[in-house]
Amino acid sequence: MQIPPDAIIPSEKLTRYLLVSRLWDDKSRFLAQAGFSLADPANLENAIRQTVSQSEAFEDGTNDYGTFFRIDGDLVGPNGRTLQVVLVWLQWKLDGTFHFVTLKPRKVKP
Repeated sequence: MQIPPDAIIPSEKLTRYLLVSRLWDDKSRFLAQAGFSLADPANLENAIRQTVSQSEAFEDGTNDYGTFFRIDGDLVGPNGRTLQVVLVWLQWKLDGTFHFVTLKPRKVKP
């Protein structure tokens, strides 16, 4: 299954969570390795959308809000470095729209 190109990626998810240093569950340092920063969050959104366009999504559970989907893919940063990530999406039961939930580093088995 493909996540649609018009899937919703809230800017707050990028600017108030993923690209901001946090004491717990910090993703900003991981993303900084590929050149992503709060100075240009559009770089991260574009890279997420690029990964989505090239990757298949797999159903990964449901709850009262809808169905979760997971994409295991490569996120290419503005500095050219590639990060292996898991992108999590939720298809809302209410209206069928897709919403970006989060990304996390993908653990690669040796």
